[in-house]
Amino acid sequence: MVGLSGGVDSSAAAALLVEQGHEVVGGYMKNWINEEGLPGDCPWESDLEDAHLVAKKLGIEFRVVDLIDQYRERIVSYLLEGYRDGVTPNPDVMCNREMKFGVFLDYALEQGFEAVGTGHYARRGLRKDGSVDLLRGADPNKDQSYFLAMMTQHQVKHAIFPAGEMLKPEVREVARRFDLPTAEKKDSQGICFIGNIKMSDFLRYHVPDCPGEIVDLDGKVKGRHDGLHLYTLGQRKGHGVASPRSGMAYVVVGKNAEKNQLVVGWDEPETSGLYAETCSVGSLSWINEAVTGGRAEVQPRYRAKSEAVEVREIEDGKLSLSFTRHQRALTPGQICAFYEGGKLLGGGVFEKVGDLIDP
Repeated sequence: MVGLSGGVDSSAAAALLVEQGHEVVGGYMKNWINEEGLPGDCPWESDLEDAHLVAKKLGIEFRVVDLIDQYRERIVSYLLEGYRDGVTPNPDVMCNREMKFGVFLDYALEQGFEAVGTGHYARRGLRKDGSVDLLRGADPNKDQSYFLAMMTQHQVKHAIFPAGEMLKPEVREVARRFDLPTAEKKDSQGICFIGNIKMSDFLRYHVPDCPGEIVDLDGKVKGRHDGLHLYTLGQRKGHGVASPRSGMAYVVVGKNAEKNQLVVGWDEPETSGLYAETCSVGSLSWINEAVTGGRAEVQPRYRAKSEAVEVREIEDGKLSLSFTRHQRALTPGQICAFYEGGKLLGGGVFEKVGDLIDP
């Protein structure tokens, strides 16, 4: 079963699998949650139509799999709880683990399918013992392995990524060769259930504003905020504090939940709270062997370069990471992906950040 999203990548993936001789069925995951009173819209209806047209063009069966309830329970709740707790969650990573290769994969296996195919730019590598590694995509500009960092061996074993061996222009060419209606469609942006609105507007609909002070590192009041959940570490714009110094800007460097204060400082390496060398990572998930100590390389955010770290275990199965160079705006709630060269080892969630871990 191929997860047809209505985009060019999943369309080309389905076409390639058909061409390779697989028996393919297209499945559209209906996740959109239409809530009365929430501004904006999600183009799910046009995406659904495009996915249906792709399946028709390829001559394969097409199904709409209603996952709205599960999406609300597993992704929307996770997102809102994270922001209420003062962290910045990553719904894209969790959507892959909990939805595409969670309930959607479970549905596919129950229906007798052997695997779920998607348009992700990632690759698989088969080991001699039958286990599977997850590798970076062949296109370094489109590699999406970071978003698969929380997957399990069971999920990777039942995943197929036909687009992962190709460059983006080659994927477009596949869609053109099969004359698919999505061949020239622009790549989608953002999270569908949020639609064409700002994340801040979505959060305001669900989480009441809780205004407070914006202060600098000396405690001097610089302005007012509408709620700590609306801001993230490293944020340079949108906090409303203008800089009196030419060429400089204020950036969010902390949150004082007890006083309901948002803390800002200058966007420069010397600013306390903006850069860190150490952090702890929890909620760990490994595809094959677990990382427990020694040296490793991690990717702290999507499109970031891999960074060398020293790893050691701490309490409750968590890891302490010590970076070889300072990192900007490591953010609790975000995902830390572990790599060995081009191989994704697994991932975890940033928890404490800064010089907070005893040596």
